[in-house]
Amino acid sequence: MLALFFRHKYFMFVILTLLFCSILCQILLGVIYRRLIRETENMSATKNKSLQQLKLKFTSCRQLHESIPNVSVFVDKFLNQISLGKIPVTFFRHLSGQLTLLSVLVAGIGACISIIQEENFLTIAPFYLVSFLGLYLYFAATSLIDLPGKIGMLRTNLVDYLENHLANRLEQTRLDMRMVGIEDTAQDGKKSTAAQDKPADGNKDFEKEPLFEEGTRHKKSSPAFTPSEAEELELLLREFLA
Repeated sequence: MLALFFRHKYFMFVILTLLFCSILCQILLGVIYRRLIRETENMSATKNKSLQQLKLKFTSCRQLHESIPNVSVFVDKFLNQISLGKIPVTFFRHLSGQLTLLSVLVAGIGACISIIQEENFLTIAPFYLVSFLGLYLYFAATSLIDLPGKIGMLRTNLVDYLENHLANRLEQTRLDMRMVGIEDTAQDGKKSTAAQDKPADGNKDFEKEPLFEEGTRHKKSSPAFTPSEAEELELLLREFLA
């Protein structure tokens, strides 16, 4: 049996290489989406650059608009822009299917060449066997990796975080900022009112100082005895001394 495979070794090598690359693309996509799902479970502390950019874009849009009604569309747009380096992940998804079809095409070409060369069924059978086995492995890997399920889970986590966590946090932050602004305005109003009601120290001194000086001057200028009382006191002293 192995001798039959090695009889068309070049065709078999190309077919198996295409199938391996096809399944490898599926595995790569599964790993990428699995990592994103793990990051979305703790979005507040995520270190993924694409998810951080998503949070910044959502915050900016929320600041420009009071609300974003189509959060699901916002998330779908992000999912379509996920890339590995500069290559979008949708390219790998399409590439996987194209490689599988190409492997089947190569197997068909090998079988046709064998038929043209009038080879027997046993020499043609390995092409059919590899084609069916390759298709089985491809669909088995696709079902095990379950890319649609992972994409749906990632979408659900992102919509839940943006709508139920980040949006409420932004709204609460906005309310806190408004409350702080109102309190600051009220405190400034109280300070200005108190400043108007409180007289200045200079005015107090200006009002009190003349009264104090006038009273002091009055006390200093007023004599202790009248002139008549002074004369009578002088006469009494002279009589007493004489």
